[in-house]
Amino acid sequence: MKTIPHTQIAEPAVTCSTCSACCCQLEVMLITETGVPERFIDTDDWGGEVMLRLDDGWCAALDRNTMMCTIYEKRPLICREFETGSPECLEERQGIVSVYR
Repeated sequence: MKTIPHTQIAEPAVTCSTCSACCCQLEVMLITETGVPERFIDTDDWGGEVMLRLDDGWCAALDRNTMMCTIYEKRPLICREFETGSPECLEERQGIVSVYR
């Protein structure tokens, strides 16, 4: 009797290019100056500067066709520090799965 070797199938890599940009639905406070254009800045209920989100809840700087940031080089510090594949990223990605079902 022959045995068939078992090969573990790897989970797909977590990359921004295969994501639904779920982090772009989070509130992003502007705590440092990175050059975010004024048209993408809003003020929260407490007077702090945040990234503008449109009526659908997505960041105003997100290109809806490509799901990529249109101000990537000038994105806020919080966006820069939100590491792809981090526990926070994976948690947000898990939460967005139910939206598309």
